[in-house]
Amino acid sequence: MHPFKNNTGSMMRTFVHQDGPLSESMSLALARYRYQIFVEHLGWGLPMADGFCERDQYDRDDTVYVIANDDAASICGCARLLPTTRPYLLGQLFPSLLAQGMPVPSSPDVWELSRFAASPVVSAHIEEGNLAWAVRPMLAAVVECAAQLGARQLIGVTFLSMERLFRRIGVHAHRAGPAQRIDGRMVVACWIDIDAQTLAALDIDLTVASYAAQGKSAPEGAPLLALTH
Repeated sequence: MHPFKNNTGSMMRTFVHQDGPLSESMSLALARYRYQIFVEHLGWGLPMADGFCERDQYDRDDTVYVIANDDAASICGCARLLPTTRPYLLGQLFPSLLAQGMPVPSSPDVWELSRFAASPVVSAHIEEGNLAWAVRPMLAAVVECAAQLGARQLIGVTFLSMERLFRRIGVHAHRAGPAQRIDGRMVVACWIDIDAQTLAALDIDLTVASYAAQGKSAPEGAPLLALTH
């Protein structure tokens, strides 16, 4: 678990779940948080949302979750990682977002990032600094987790505003195809390369993490990544 403190002293603690299904209580808390963020605040028309909870067919027993808790142990951030070697959201539902002629990614080196959120909610009324504080530690935890899973790239569907924020944070984010309007919002398929630029932008210790960025195996007994926070 990685703790992060903002300039008000509030803490965000991130942890990874990748060992089978979530507990019933955690699954419910996560589904409610996702409903609050994606349906109530962002207005997504998600067909499997039931009025209180948001889940879909990609919430499987083999799904990897990165979850953040606040000082009160309430969820304040989430992300979902899926291998592109198995069914995943972009590959099945949004392949049209990929550049013409580009095959749908299917590689152990590429994982999909979806249902990425961090409080405060993405909104025109949220100050940029506060939003960056929420997004950056979540993104760092996601990149760390993905690299430990063997990923060298992440891909996902996101709003243009989030794409701009990723670039502002400094990670190596670039488009997998042209932006398109879906349900009234401009969205894009976005790559995040897990390379030296991304690791440095997220304060991930390059002395250890460079093994992953260079596609090399770390020495026996060495952790793959270490956050410098």
